[in-house]
Amino acid sequence: MKSAMKQQLFEHMDEHLFDEQPSSYFNRINGDPILEQFPLSLLTDMRNVPQSPQFHPEGNVWNHTMMVIDEAAIRKKYSNDRRTFLWAALLHDIGKKGSTKHRNGRITAYDHDKLGAELSKDFLSEFTEDTYFINKVSALVRWHMQILFVVKSLKFADIQRMKEEVDIREVALLGFCDRMGRLGADRKKEEENIRIFLDKCGLRR
Repeated sequence: MKSAMKQQLFEHMDEHLFDEQPSSYFNRINGDPILEQFPLSLLTDMRNVPQSPQFHPEGNVWNHTMMVIDEAAIRKKYSNDRRTFLWAALLHDIGKKGSTKHRNGRITAYDHDKLGAELSKDFLSEFTEDTYFINKVSALVRWHMQILFVVKSLKFADIQRMKEEVDIREVALLGFCDRMGRLGADRKKEEENIRIFLDKCGLRR
């Protein structure tokens, strides 16, 4: 029975991610006890994960994620696989609980993209056997931080491998939503970051 209830909730999530403002639905179900059960708990765990106030003044990872899925809802028309794109927006930071640490007075979440890619597989595998869909979502989660790495020419950038595993334009679209899904985001600056990212990847916006 509980499994059937979780499956039904997943299907409702799948539907409401296509809403004009998906956060309204997700915030409404936020207190449902079934969300404390694995793997749904991977979502609600984000409520208790802090973020650097310098880069995320909106607060915890849940708040940020709600802003990101609303941004993704606005821009889903630009995606070539809307369902994959929207689920990646919802799951892109589920790796932060296991990677967030306090280091020398700072809050960091190193490698949350890699951990999140594995956790997104764990999450989706509980509800669907569509491995193509699961792997596509996981790949977007895995590479969503590359905009920062590529633009700043950091050692974590890996354009070639990223190109082999995912559509670069989908990464750019998700990354833009991620960067805009925070308080005080500078749209022009983030649009320029996307332009630089695509240019360094050998593409044009």
